[in-house]
Amino acid sequence: MPVFHRERLRVFVDAPVFQRAVIAVIALNGIALGLETSPELAERHATAFLVIDRVILAVFVVEILLRIVAHGKAFFRDPWSWFDLIIVGVALVPASESLSILRLFRFLRVLRLISVVPGMRRVVSALFAAIPGLASAVVLLLLSLYMASVIGEQLFREAAPQYFGDLGQSLFTMFTVLTVENWPQVAEDVMAKEPLAWIFFATFIVITAFFVLNLLIGVIVSAMEAEVNAQRWKDDQALELEQHTAVMNEIRALSEKVDRLAAGLPVPVDARRAGSDTPSEGDRCSCRRDP
Repeated sequence: MPVFHRERLRVFVDAPVFQRAVIAVIALNGIALGLETSPELAERHATAFLVIDRVILAVFVVEILLRIVAHGKAFFRDPWSWFDLIIVGVALVPASESLSILRLFRFLRVLRLISVVPGMRRVVSALFAAIPGLASAVVLLLLSLYMASVIGEQLFREAAPQYFGDLGQSLFTMFTVLTVENWPQVAEDVMAKEPLAWIFFATFIVITAFFVLNLLIGVIVSAMEAEVNAQRWKDDQALELEQHTAVMNEIRALSEKVDRLAAGLPVPVDARRAGSDTPSEGDRCSCRRDP
């Protein structure tokens, strides 16, 4: 395809109107998939749901092909483009009896909103960027959970065997306490036989729910802030480049106008007199030959 037509296609594909149309198709796909979960509607309008599914899939395929043609190799250098390509590609696999599980992947098409909406894309990118910091915080949380489970199993095995009978039950109990959901009931059952057990539960909740979980939130917020600042810096650079180009074009246009005006001005009288009084090269030469 010629460069000119590819550039026009790229402008069309990246236009906000085109992106809104894709978002509308994805939303329609999500609504159709949700309605299809109703057995009554699925049986009554099976043909309509099938047609809608095929039309939406055709729209997605055409959109992916347009983006590939418009962006060329740059399409395959974008991870989000691969994300869209994989989701649409899985939907194209025929759902035979042996591959009937692949029909469930149709619901993944709704996830394309993440790659289409810039705000959601920044959130997911920030989460991926925060993985190194999150890994350390998650390990710290798991370590605290494991240590508390071992201690609780050793201290309250006889007092509350339904909660701390073995390490597995103790892990589940402490995870329930970590979520701060129904933990007073667990604490009251244990404190019925061990009155000082509240110290154990209070210490665990303060360390995990207040400190470690807030640490996780802080890491995610820091990654979000870095992602937003990076995007803002890119936008500022693009705006600065656009303003610089506009100023340079204006200066170039003014310079051309000045040159045209200077070329059209008449020669001053003094300059003509100076030119006439100045002897020519031939006159100077003849003067030198005469004795």
